Amino acid sequence: MDTAVTDPTDLTFRDATDADVDALVALIESAYRGEASRAGWTTEADILAGQRTDPEGVREVVEGPDSTLLAVERDGRIVACCQVEHRGDHAYFGMFAVSPALQGAGLGRAVLAEAERRARAEWGAGEMRMTVITAREDLIAWYERRGYRRTGETSPFPYGDERFGIPLRDDLRFELLVKPLG
Repeated sequence: MDTAVTDPTDLTFRDATDADVDALVALIESAYRGEASRAGWTTEADILAGQRTDPEGVREVVEGPDSTLLAVERDGRIVACCQVEHRGDHAYFGMFAVSPALQGAGLGRAVLAEAERRARAEWGAGEMRMTVITAREDLIAWYERRGYRRTGETSPFPYGDERFGIPLRDDLRFELLVKPLG
């Protein structure tokens, strides 16, 4: 595992294109599903099986008129990504993935900071919102350390829609997290 704190100057941030879709799907899957995901701390392998996303879902974000899928490269290789979507007075953050081998080195912090910067600069967004599976207490705590707060507002997990995974427990739901960007 790369234990050095990530130097943001070593990273290239760019909007993903259709040519990146397969690499992005592989990255997202590796960060959340299956045994490979256990190399990092963001794995959902104990609560969800199956896929996290698919090429159609990634392409939809890449081509969306009010969204971007930010591809983050180091040494010419995509090592992280996130979705940033303009939704009126706020932005939505999602589809966040960091290569498991690079987790814990500050790369996620750098990606989140860039997403917040873009939401403010490009859309004038006053707030960033996201939804996180409530069972992911470690991940929620990570976001809280970066200024996000739990709202208590929850929404159901899409049970029965295997495009989002196969639940391994029956208590999954999402909670809305928010952060002012002022």
